[in-house]
Amino acid sequence: MARPKKTDAPDTAQAIELTAGAIERLTCRTDTKAQAFLRDTKAPGLRVRVSNTGAKSFVFEAKLDRQTIRRTIGDVRAWSLDAARTEANRLRVMLDSGTDPRELERQQQADKAAKAQQEAAAVVTVGDIWPRYLAEGKPKRKDAWKPRYRADIEAMAAPGGVQKVRGQGLTRQGPLYPLLALALVDVTEDALQIWFERETVACRHQATRALMMFRGFLRWCAARPEYRKLINRDAGRAPAILENLPSNTKRTDCLEAAQLPGWWQAVEQLSNRTAGVYLRALLLTGARREELAGLTWANVDFQWRKLTIADKVDATRTIPLTPYLAQLLATLPRVNEFVFASAGKQGRIADTRNAHQKALQSAGIGTLTIHGLRRSFSLLGESAGAPAGAIAQVMGHRPSATAEGYRPRSVDALRPYLETIEAHILEQAGAPYFEATP
Repeated sequence: MARPKKTDAPDTAQAIELTAGAIERLTCRTDTKAQAFLRDTKAPGLRVRVSNTGAKSFVFEAKLDRQTIRRTIGDVRAWSLDAARTEANRLRVMLDSGTDPRELERQQQADKAAKAQQEAAAVVTVGDIWPRYLAEGKPKRKDAWKPRYRADIEAMAAPGGVQKVRGQGLTRQGPLYPLLALALVDVTEDALQIWFERETVACRHQATRALMMFRGFLRWCAARPEYRKLINRDAGRAPAILENLPSNTKRTDCLEAAQLPGWWQAVEQLSNRTAGVYLRALLLTGARREELAGLTWANVDFQWRKLTIADKVDATRTIPLTPYLAQLLATLPRVNEFVFASAGKQGRIADTRNAHQKALQSAGIGTLTIHGLRRSFSLLGESAGAPAGAIAQVMGHRPSATAEGYRPRSVDALRPYLETIEAHILEQAGAPYFEATP
């Protein structure tokens, strides 16, 4: 048999000691197969693969548990022969120890991806996910936040610098705004303590309310797998913060029987008649301030004497429209859809604290919040002899919060109780009926 010339292409059926020249002459016949391999005798497992297009690369091939393992080392133009042999020997040692290089590479890639994800997550800020929180957040056992709370939480995180709607100058940034720049991983007890102490200087009450809102944000993050490992849910409960919180004493302010005539007269004489009727309506119904503020004319049934108002527990609740309250509402002008209309942006009454404070000063009464009128209704209802369940239903309390076994009453069943309460309040206030036609 004739000896092959040094210029001939190597025979791929035979293993040889690879050289640069042999690799250069290696070819693959396009009419027989797509690729061919030339084995190296110096580094067992090392091969040069050549495709029918002429592309050449170093590969490693061996068996592990009777399965063929083939790994591409690299292009022959990028790898020297010595470097390829070194890599082939490394892979051989790995296989001899029972390690599959493919699995090791997959694990390394997974670790690299996890590290990259961790590094990316480390720079996610509160501000990055705050819009999602506003879109998806909601209170416990509720479908969505109330509009007033939603507006408050947005204002708490506002950057400020906007022209004030009332008065002159620009608005201040909200107390939560500085926290938006913090990375989630940096929201620690120490960071929140420093923030809280700084905000407390400006307004302790606002700082406390902002903290409670931010705790809700942390709870929301903790409920989502993608953020759970990045935050400390209890960061807002640092001992140093809790020590500086205002006492959580339950308010008990309400109108005393002796104060009722003076309060009624002062409210009746307010220059803002809508505010005056609104405040008296709160006392006569025990409704929450936002429930009554959003009352529309469409939900006032003068014919069948019923009111349908927004409800904190359910979507709405319907209560009787008592005689005196019907007369009061009939005196209000129908400016727009709202009963307690206003020229403000919302088109309805928004905040009557200033008007109420004027009435309190005129009557010589100390502290009495708007919510205190709701408590006053409850106490006056008891003194009028109305059942606790009827009072609770009119006020929109949860069934579990009632003093007696809860038996929902129809509007007609509630009517005599609410009319009795109204008559009792009017008697205590010294307020006579007046004629008006709805």
